[in-house]
Amino acid sequence: MTQLFTLIQKTRPGVSREEFAEALSELKSDAKIWLDLPSPHVSSFREYLKLTEPNTWLNLTLITCALTLVAVYIIPSTYPLVILRWIVGSVFVLFLPGYTSVQALFPSSRDLDDIERVALSIGLSLAITPLIGLLLNYLPWGIRLNPLLASLSLYSGGIGVIGSYRRYRDAVRQTKTA
Repeated sequence: MTQLFTLIQKTRPGVSREEFAEALSELKSDAKIWLDLPSPHVSSFREYLKLTEPNTWLNLTLITCALTLVAVYIIPSTYPLVILRWIVGSVFVLFLPGYTSVQALFPSSRDLDDIERVALSIGLSLAITPLIGLLLNYLPWGIRLNPLLASLSLYSGGIGVIGSYRRYRDAVRQTKTA
């Protein structure tokens, strides 16, 4: 960004940093330019997974899965605490499978807006969860709490890792072209 500012100052010496930042902000709001963070320079997918910034969504997914397991197996189902179980369970069933699928299908932040991601996440969750239930119905375990928790956790975690790998590939591709 400083290199670009220096280049602009060579052609127009009177431009201040504030004017430059304001012009960039206006171009971004008009969708004429897209500003992204620089791609991380990592040599392997394992190193990429250790980065917190690009994998916050994956970490939150795994934490939500763990929190759901804690809410179901450890938190008692008495009145005030049962509300926490309902909230965590609803997010786990109605949002998480679709969200990880959206992240895997559309890894770039340019593909969808945030509101589109949320809406598509809910819609995909409403489609994926019954399909997992249908699959469980034909397996020996049936549709019970333990198999449902295990299968939704494995699905969300597995698809989340796939989505993170696709983001890693995009970051490597951007690093090579830059």
